[in-house]
Amino acid sequence: MSTGFNDAQRAAIRHLDGPCLVLAGAGSGKTRVITHKIVHLIDSGFSPEAIGAITFTNKAAQEMAERLQKIATLPTARRPLVSTFHSLGMQMLRRDGERLGLKRSFSILDSDDCAGILAGALATTDRKLIRHAQHQISLWKNALLDPETAAAQAANGIEHSIARAWREHAATLSAYQAVDFDDLILLPVKLLAEHADLTQAWRERLRYLLIDEYQDTNAAQYQLLRLLTGPRAAFTAVGDDDQAIYGWRGATLDNLRRLETDFPGLKLFKLEQNYRSSVTILSAANRLIAHNPKLHDKKLWSEHGVGDPIQVVPCANEEAEAESIVMRLHAHRFERRGTWRDYAILYRDNHQSRVFEQWLRKENIPYVLSGGQSFFERAEIRDLIAYLRLIANDDDDPAFIRAATTPKRGIGTATLKALGDYAGSRQVSMFEALFETGFESRLAARQLDTVREFGEFINRINWRAAREPAGPVLDDLLAAIDYRGWLADSQDEKTAATRWRNVCDFCDWVKKRAAEEGATLSQLAQSIAILSQLDRRDAEADAVRLSTVHAAKGLEFPHVFVVGCEEGVLPHLGARDPDADEGGATAEVSAARAAGDSARIEEERRLMYVAITRAQRSLTLSWCRERSHARQTLPQEPSRFIAEMELSSGASGVRATVTNETARARLGALKDLLGGSRAAK
Repeated sequence: MSTGFNDAQRAAIRHLDGPCLVLAGAGSGKTRVITHKIVHLIDSGFSPEAIGAITFTNKAAQEMAERLQKIATLPTARRPLVSTFHSLGMQMLRRDGERLGLKRSFSILDSDDCAGILAGALATTDRKLIRHAQHQISLWKNALLDPETAAAQAANGIEHSIARAWREHAATLSAYQAVDFDDLILLPVKLLAEHADLTQAWRERLRYLLIDEYQDTNAAQYQLLRLLTGPRAAFTAVGDDDQAIYGWRGATLDNLRRLETDFPGLKLFKLEQNYRSSVTILSAANRLIAHNPKLHDKKLWSEHGVGDPIQVVPCANEEAEAESIVMRLHAHRFERRGTWRDYAILYRDNHQSRVFEQWLRKENIPYVLSGGQSFFERAEIRDLIAYLRLIANDDDDPAFIRAATTPKRGIGTATLKALGDYAGSRQVSMFEALFETGFESRLAARQLDTVREFGEFINRINWRAAREPAGPVLDDLLAAIDYRGWLADSQDEKTAATRWRNVCDFCDWVKKRAAEEGATLSQLAQSIAILSQLDRRDAEADAVRLSTVHAAKGLEFPHVFVVGCEEGVLPHLGARDPDADEGGATAEVSAARAAGDSARIEEERRLMYVAITRAQRSLTLSWCRERSHARQTLPQEPSRFIAEMELSSGASGVRATVTNETARARLGALKDLLGGSRAAK
């Protein structure tokens, strides 16, 4: 085994006899432990291709696969499976989904596509309600419920309506031969639970599993793990209960508790040495998280030295906060001769980024934004991309469904259900099925004419896209579907104008690329998967990182600013039922509410813990004395988490509001000093 491991890491890597839980604190080298344990498994006689490492994000899977390949070079066919939970679920359904009535080429609909279907089932255009329904259905699926059980357990009328809509939504997806993101876990669980032969086959296919970020698993993922590991229980779960920050999307710490019950032979290892942060930062993190109840005691420590004191910066309001933080960052970087990529500004919610972006632009400081919406993820751009995807590949069922229904052209759910049913029975795409003689008996003549007219339109555009200049074809496509008119009819004036401007920007970009490459629209459409990634800046760019705390999980930076550290922001207290009658609540109801409030605060405290443990050398916390809320300016209190860190009262800025002039003057003095020293030379 490679040298350089501490005793706890080495023990976790070497343990192969039975189930294993590795509690890996922030910055404790968990990815290195996982990759080297895979190498140890191979050296111990496991076939590499029978080992599976499961992560939560594609980025984490890619990083792990790259690290593994550097220390264990293997031919492609013999490499361990390194994938996300959802990617593994997709592989299982592609191979064995026919047992559940799915064709091998089933479609995976994204959240945006599913929202349109759900809107029809709910008979509403209220986007807030649709998003709420999607979230609620996702929670039900993650908890392994079905529509009938969800309806029976519905807490109120809205939940009951959502459960009814879910039934119709599920039937529509089935007819389309399609699944959504959550189905990629739910359906493999169903597959293994109902087919013992497939369960045994997959247990032989994956004889050892390693699960990263285990604290983020939900009930469905836990059940999938149990079914795949079986009585042999050959797995290593790696996680940290102090970094469980996804309860709002169904993740549950109960999965950590259940391991010891469901797997009595479970061996526990704790990785407590931190290789990232200074002693000062870790001490504050330990004091903070000590206020949460513990599943397993754990205390991080570091050999990196004391480091810089933690700064707490009270500000007058959010505008002053942004100016102060940007000036401080600018001066700090100037003084340290650092790079912009050394700095991160972290916040609780996306909307907080706007004022910081304005000040960074004003100071000509480059930045990248994480956790926000990509330009290519905007609904209007995705609408156009659906047409380009269909031009590139008319077997793309999700693109067909979106293009056929956006803008509205009289092709409804009933028509698409009939087409999906027929395509599934024929094992062909919906576009191909559309023109088959056998489909004619499935629809009334008027419905058939409407959907075939759309198919013929796509064929005409496709013919031109392969032969004519891209610009005119794209312009004619937009004119033919009257996308601008549809926006005007379906959105308010301001939203329609903004979305049309985005459409024009996208079209201008496509035309420019076509002219530069001498490419047709058909040729450009072939690389549509690449187009959607083009606005993602290089992660290694020399730029300040602006990010939500959730999106920053797993990252680290030499210098971190955590902003908006106020009660109601971080911690975000969550909305209470406005109709709840506190005075008339029973003792049981009051206790349940108190437990819910406590659980929310505990998760918010873990979120703050994640935020401050991103920092390596310096950490600055800021809060506002007042903040704008819904056109009101309200007084704010510093986050309780600042007090829980037990920072020294002598720390800079703890007792006095720091003026922006101080930071600006410091920056000016440093620039003058540098200019003078250069002149002297």
